[in-house]
Amino acid sequence: MDAFFASVEQRDYPELRGKPVAVGGASGRGVVAAASYEAREFGVKSAMPSVTAKRRCPDLIFVKHRFDVYRDVSRQIREIFKTHSDLVEPLSLDEAYIDVTQDKMGIGNATRIAEMIRAEIKQQTQLTASAGVSYNKFIAKIASDQNKPDGMCVIKPHQGAAFVAQLPVRRFFGVGPKTAERMAKLNLHTGADLRAQSEDFLRQHFGKSAGYLYRASRGIDHREVKPNRIRKSVSNERTYGDDLVTDTDLQDAFEHIIDITWKSIEKSGSRGRTVTLKARYADFRTITRSHSVDHWVDTKAEFASISHDLLAQIMPVENGVRLLGLGLVNLEGTEQQPVQSVAEEGQAAFEF
Repeated sequence: MDAFFASVEQRDYPELRGKPVAVGGASGRGVVAAASYEAREFGVKSAMPSVTAKRRCPDLIFVKHRFDVYRDVSRQIREIFKTHSDLVEPLSLDEAYIDVTQDKMGIGNATRIAEMIRAEIKQQTQLTASAGVSYNKFIAKIASDQNKPDGMCVIKPHQGAAFVAQLPVRRFFGVGPKTAERMAKLNLHTGADLRAQSEDFLRQHFGKSAGYLYRASRGIDHREVKPNRIRKSVSNERTYGDDLVTDTDLQDAFEHIIDITWKSIEKSGSRGRTVTLKARYADFRTITRSHSVDHWVDTKAEFASISHDLLAQIMPVENGVRLLGLGLVNLEGTEQQPVQSVAEEGQAAFEF
């Protein structure tokens, strides 16, 4: 959806319409979860510290998140998707892939289906969505961001390679600032620059990502749309308004993290073999620790015991802790993922 959380707030509270809005905490160590397009014009974006956002946009209006409402709207939108195809792969509350090869309404045209879905979303939720329509997931997802907000971009099979060639390398999934910097030193700035390299060259410089970069730079992506994506981890973390300095404060906060993470694990029905700990110090240095066992961690007592052992590895803390997180990974079922085959044309990615 277009600026999903912020758009829901502007829909439900008319006094916010046309104004710069940020969903998130306004003070202390708050972070922007979503920003309206009016706020984005000032450079405000998600994951930005609230103090930075307020500095960039003094008139920014902060509102508290309402995740229950966002989840309800997300479910409403997915029901619209399912009237057209059973092959819906959610990526988050506000984004999903849809394979419309098996078109339930018999429309027979992916572009027309995308137009209908966007119209149905607008009619039922009073919100706008942008769509990318193409022959594979990689291109459809990028295309969904091309004409935001309230837009659509269609890339046909014969256009794919040329479309990818003009993309900056930062548009490729997994290419972050550091990787882009390494690429720039190798004079790799666009998809065309990547395509000009051999797979051996890419492997030499980018390791496991070589195959993906080689195929993606040619507009190739064989991943299927998977309605039941395998969850790979369950985790929770908290950022604290005041640094945790004493052992007592740290232990009390840690017990809370254990409780909320285990509740998430129980709610998801997950079982895993590896417990992970994340801690961020007052100087923003972040460390992680993990411990694996040869059986499923399926009781809170064992999860808590392993978690405390991990915490002991970083004790005593010389300077304050601003963030703590726990997770369970190597979940049941992630070891035997099905082999991916060539996807048919007719996939659409909706980015919200």
